Amino acid sequence: MKPLPDYNHSVVEQLNVLTASGELKADPAQLEVAAQLDRILTDLKIRKPAKKKSALGWMFAKKAGLAHSAKGLYVHGSVGRGKTMLMDMFYQLAPIEKKRRCHFHEFMADVHNRVHAHRQKLKNGETKQADPIPPVAAQLLAEAELLCFDEFTVTDIADAMILARLFTELFAHGCTLVTTSNVVPDNLYKDGLNRSLFLPFVDMLKAHVQVVSLDSPTDYRMEKIKSLPVYVTPLGDASDRAMDVAWKELTAGSAAEPTEITMKGRIIPVPRAVGRAARFSFSELCEKPLGASDFLAIADRFDTVFIDHIPLLNADKRNETKRFIILIDAFYDHTVRVFASAAAMPEDLLVTRKGTEGFEFDRTASRLFEMRSADYLALHNEKRPAT
Repeated sequence: MKPLPDYNHSVVEQLNVLTASGELKADPAQLEVAAQLDRILTDLKIRKPAKKKSALGWMFAKKAGLAHSAKGLYVHGSVGRGKTMLMDMFYQLAPIEKKRRCHFHEFMADVHNRVHAHRQKLKNGETKQADPIPPVAAQLLAEAELLCFDEFTVTDIADAMILARLFTELFAHGCTLVTTSNVVPDNLYKDGLNRSLFLPFVDMLKAHVQVVSLDSPTDYRMEKIKSLPVYVTPLGDASDRAMDVAWKELTAGSAAEPTEITMKGRIIPVPRAVGRAARFSFSELCEKPLGASDFLAIADRFDTVFIDHIPLLNADKRNETKRFIILIDAFYDHTVRVFASAAAMPEDLLVTRKGTEGFEFDRTASRLFEMRSADYLALHNEKRPAT
């Protein structure tokens, strides 16, 4: 996509410019969401700033001087309909200095880290504030009065239990939330443990955001992916370029950032991520002490994974071969979309076929072939985890 029009344009105007240039197709559903985003842009320009400037000052304000917040937006709909693109446009235009754009999982990981840090301070006698939520909320609001989340989802009970209290503080003191999701708010944390305790957050959320559906008839991302090579070989400059082009296309050119997945007290580093897409090298996945549970956590967090530089697998790489087999099994079972660059076609990757690895790798090769098919792509799109 070409660079977005300048700061003074609205989201609707940006869509019209891109449609007129032929880069986008006219889409009434997208225009409707764009109009709602422009409404928030206008509200942000006229909003009253918080009277308390410090990170902790408003904690003690009680009922006095609460900030006026612009009513936010919750955009839900199927994948590939343009939610991320519209969020990109809105965030660039938002006339506010203190703003934050991130994936919802990343935000919640940050919240839990801050809560842990506060509890350590309490344990060390550095604070007398027993409840970590007010100071954590104060820190977050001091950094960002506008929060923009990609892929709002709640699957973890720890997240579910903290959200209501956290956003009671944030909303009460002027925070505006704009978020995308694949499900309506009423289906967040569906069938989750102790969900009745989570429902007050859903009611509060709906009171502070306008809920809109983006049900465009076209899955634009599916159209793009169909034309992209998903398995390139042999390794070299040409395959690297092909992977880079596919990554840029899939992520709409958004800047990738490192992130982490917290897994039972351990950290799984993700070197590059944009939304629900992640990019690893073979060595970062299969030459590290990772196992099935780690690969399943990656498959749960991301629905598209790029794997660069899969080498030939010989007898010296037995552990790496085992991990690669487990990795592909996990991704296949979760219908993860895999883009890969490799030294050879799947059936030729395993040079030394001995023992159980040789037998199991036949399944891996077969799955790598199937994961390139149009049928698998359709299944991937249909069965991706609701967020």
